[in-house]
Amino acid sequence: MGELAMRVTRRTALQASLLGVAGLLRATPTTAQSQSTGPTPAERERLAHLAADLMDWYEAPGLSVAIATKGEPVYVEAFGFADKEKQEPLTTQHRFRIASVTKPITSAGILLLMQAGRLRLTDHVFGPNSILGDEYKTPPNRQDIERITIDQLLTHTSGGWPNDHDDPMFKNKEMNHQELINWALETGPLRWEPGYHYAYSNFGYCLLGRVIEKVTQQKYDQFISSALLGPSGISDMQIAGNTLAERAANEVKYYSQVAGEDPYDLNIARMDSHGGWIAAPLDLIRFTAGIDGSRGNPLLSADTRTIMATPSHVNSGYAKGVFVNSVRNFWHTGSLPGTATIAVRTHTGFSWAAFVNTRTKFEDMLDSLDALMWHMVGSVDGWRA
Repeated sequence: MGELAMRVTRRTALQASLLGVAGLLRATPTTAQSQSTGPTPAERERLAHLAADLMDWYEAPGLSVAIATKGEPVYVEAFGFADKEKQEPLTTQHRFRIASVTKPITSAGILLLMQAGRLRLTDHVFGPNSILGDEYKTPPNRQDIERITIDQLLTHTSGGWPNDHDDPMFKNKEMNHQELINWALETGPLRWEPGYHYAYSNFGYCLLGRVIEKVTQQKYDQFISSALLGPSGISDMQIAGNTLAERAANEVKYYSQVAGEDPYDLNIARMDSHGGWIAAPLDLIRFTAGIDGSRGNPLLSADTRTIMATPSHVNSGYAKGVFVNSVRNFWHTGSLPGTATIAVRTHTGFSWAAFVNTRTKFEDMLDSLDALMWHMVGSVDGWRA
């Protein structure tokens, strides 16, 4: 059997194993224990083998994971390399571009402003008496754009700018936010009536970042850091730089396996509110605990968290910045050239995050990364019901 055929066969076996266990765990959810319990030495060895298998089969230089029960970390570990050329070992302090795992953070920022009475989800974004009306002029005869609301941007139901080959966020990388938004409004007609069709939109979350800036009169990252991250005990998250020379302290090096993709040929900083943060997995655990109050007073009230986790009428699987399911788990994945990420919060009190510093040529890697984490949780006796 050739090397490629053997790798594909082994990948298939790995995914079948992981997805089978993940399906079982989702059918009989694990329950967070009253006391935080870490894995035994034997269980740690098993978790390390699971991580090594996924890294081997998807050719990932590094993998970093964090698992918590009721906001308390019970397993935080890193495997492989932050920089494989320099043989720099990956540590739990290394930071990754988290890509679209940024979206729950932006959503929480919007909902925090709503909770404080500084905006309403029904507010219009463009046009007369709107939030951004005096910042961006809608083109003539484009009243459809003026019907877009904050709620529609949060739920990807604004009717335009989907994440496909025409995604504005990956065009005209030399433009700043204002130039790009003006260009997109002028050249990108809505494909659907606002509020009636789900189409995942990076550009929509870019607009939400500008809404935050308009309402708060602060830069997006400054508001998020002061209002959400700092109170959650997070001090080392920041918006990523674009080039290898702009690599931040303790930031991994990114590797792409897809022909024609260059992790350092992107305007990541312009992606701030839809995919721009760098973080360690433990930071996402702290963020989740901060908004739901697992380790203290919640930043978002119970009513606001319900709003965040309530799906739109056109897509029962996506709410406001998070994917959701019928048992009230919520999560988000992220993918950029050189990056694959996932963060999960289960209804039983578990939360976890896992990041790798590559985007694989195999399209099923995010599914397997998700399944890996369910498998890890199911492999520790102290974490099972």
